[in-house]
Amino acid sequence: MEEQKKKKQASIRKVVISILLIVALYFGGKKVIFSMTHETTDNAQIETSIVPVLARISGYVKTLEVKDYDSVHQTQILAQLDDAELKMQLEEQEADLLQTTAEVSNAKAQLENAILALKINKGNIDLKNIKLKKVGNDLNRDQNLFKEQAITKKQLEESEFQVSTSNQELSNAQTEYATANNKIAALKENVNRVLAMIDMKKAKIKETELKLTYTTITAPNTGKLGKKNISIGQFVQAGTPLFSIVNDSNFWVIANFKESQLASLIETKKVKIRLDAFPDLDIDGTIQSLSDATGAKFSLLPPDNSSGNFIKVTQRIPVKIAINNQAAFKNKLRAGMSVFITVDK
Repeated sequence: MEEQKKKKQASIRKVVISILLIVALYFGGKKVIFSMTHETTDNAQIETSIVPVLARISGYVKTLEVKDYDSVHQTQILAQLDDAELKMQLEEQEADLLQTTAEVSNAKAQLENAILALKINKGNIDLKNIKLKKVGNDLNRDQNLFKEQAITKKQLEESEFQVSTSNQELSNAQTEYATANNKIAALKENVNRVLAMIDMKKAKIKETELKLTYTTITAPNTGKLGKKNISIGQFVQAGTPLFSIVNDSNFWVIANFKESQLASLIETKKVKIRLDAFPDLDIDGTIQSLSDATGAKFSLLPPDNSSGNFIKVTQRIPVKIAINNQAAFKNKLRAGMSVFITVDK
């Protein structure tokens, strides 16, 4: 009986061992065949574009219109910065512009008066020339009369005095004309200066109006917010990151294949994508492009094999994979999720 029992147990052990060997051979063979006909990598993750929303001016946060992880659409208002100081600055600049505009009218009036005065000075010169010609003729006549002793010495001296006076008056009129002419050039320059000031003040007003629009912070694109980095009443500097918007409508995969696997990777080739979070999902993808450099070349300190001891390390090449029919899996996809990629050889 005991021998029969031992024989029976030995037979059972042989059967179990045989079954285990068959199962091991089946799955082992299946795995070997799979590895011979496919290239795989688990060094891959879901990617999408993440757009940071920055403050374009400094200011205090007045209102917040969104919460963490809210879905937002393009141009949607996310937050408001306090704009009271900018509005006061704009009012001051507009009042200053009105004052400068009045100065233009005053400068133009001065220029017109100077031009009119120049015409009067020109008329005075013409008048002095006529007067000088008359007294010159009188002097010539008196000189002839004096030679004939028809007039006295005093009358001749009077004529000579009139000529000298007229010459001086003409010289004074010409000086006044030159001064008035120079004044017109200065007044024209003053008008141009005030007009330039108006253009500058208008540009300042436009700049302030533009800054006022920056107090309203809007979403640059449609997507889903990450964690907000601000709170009401907080002072933010220009360039401070306030939010990050994740594009939730366009995802792709970046898979880092070993350089020894590149022979099977060509553009437009179909691949299988398996999410670690949802392994039962059947997701297809298409190879879009391969990087022209290894991932190590993009690191902060890329390897330099020409220095020190050389140890060969298999490099990895980033491969971009498009997700086919991603709209069907939109609610499952998240940037940064780990995936497993399978490609037929």
